[in-house]
Amino acid sequence: MTTWLELADDDPFGVHNLPLCAFGAGCFSWVGVRIGDRILNLAGAEHEGLVEAGGAFDGAHTLNKFLAQGRPTWIRVREQLTELFTGPKHRSAVEPLLFNLADVRLNLPFEVADYVDFYSFEEHATNLGKLFRPGAEPLLPNWRHLPVGYHGRAGTVVVSGTDIPRPWGQRKRPDESAPTYGPSERLDIEAELGFVVGTDSEGAVGVDDFREHVFGAVLVNDWSARDLQAWEYQPLGPFTGKSFRTSISPWVVPLDALDAAKVPGRRQEPEVLPYLRGREHYGYDIRLEVFWNETLIARPPFESMYWTPAQQLAHLTVNGAFARTGDLYASGTISGGVAEETGSFIERTWNGAQPVRLADGSARSFLLDGDTVTISATAPGVDRAVVAFGEVTGTVVKQS
Repeated sequence: MTTWLELADDDPFGVHNLPLCAFGAGCFSWVGVRIGDRILNLAGAEHEGLVEAGGAFDGAHTLNKFLAQGRPTWIRVREQLTELFTGPKHRSAVEPLLFNLADVRLNLPFEVADYVDFYSFEEHATNLGKLFRPGAEPLLPNWRHLPVGYHGRAGTVVVSGTDIPRPWGQRKRPDESAPTYGPSERLDIEAELGFVVGTDSEGAVGVDDFREHVFGAVLVNDWSARDLQAWEYQPLGPFTGKSFRTSISPWVVPLDALDAAKVPGRRQEPEVLPYLRGREHYGYDIRLEVFWNETLIARPPFESMYWTPAQQLAHLTVNGAFARTGDLYASGTISGGVAEETGSFIERTWNGAQPVRLADGSARSFLLDGDTVTISATAPGVDRAVVAFGEVTGTVVKQS
């Protein structure tokens, strides 16, 4: 789509994208929408009558009030924003409300109500099964029947750019008879996509109602202390090895920007139970890139996902649990069929047995203090455009 802003034709943050965010300058903070390398102040736009969101942007520091408005409002505001950025007659009204991206700070885009992380890529689950249970069947009996997940901590979800203190806890080395306490020695990442719930539910959400409740998606890095995790996870699953920090990107990409990226979902055998079936069975063609200290080490493919985002939400709520505005649920580690497509370092280095070579010449398996990990992603958009998710980045620091 043509815009009166001076954007390159192939700008991945063009009118076809329009991700939302929370941002600030000085002592002020607002919610906004990104267009190119600028952000439109949505509170100002609503005050001037340029968009109508039921007052959800007025005085808002996060997107929650807007998310709670529901899909009709999401669609209307997106249509109004598209008109503002493509109609030259709006230029004089819109330009005073634009901020340069370089001049603002990016905040956590929404207040996280609950956080759930899934385990929905067959390649990742198989790899970890081989590493953790050598000689046994890699996939446990339930894996092909339901989306496996765990409930994380909403309070430790942080925005991209936030430092990641190295976690401390119990770990038991293979050559020790008893556990010890100290900093994690096997700190890892998990490259994922997270889905942001907009509207509440009164109970179970059907597969076909996914788009009525989920507004958009963010990049996720679910930092993982593998040594803490290995000692504690049986029999109840991940706990302190996961709950210390989870990083998300500052941009919430609307699902409506991803329609051109929809692809058929993977064949599921055995046939899933009725509550996990819908009229459509689809995923998204999204390609991630993982950089370790600026060295590109993996390109995980989201399209290989076994359990779809719609099925994940259906299972998350099947027991009567409520979906709430601001709920975040993550896809699980995104991994493909080869090492260069894996979304965690434990897979990429096969638990340290096959270290990767970084640009500085070092051979590495797990994260050291001072290491920075950056995950980015793109998807195909309309008319051969590219939809960008931006980045989620974090630097490991020594915990004081």
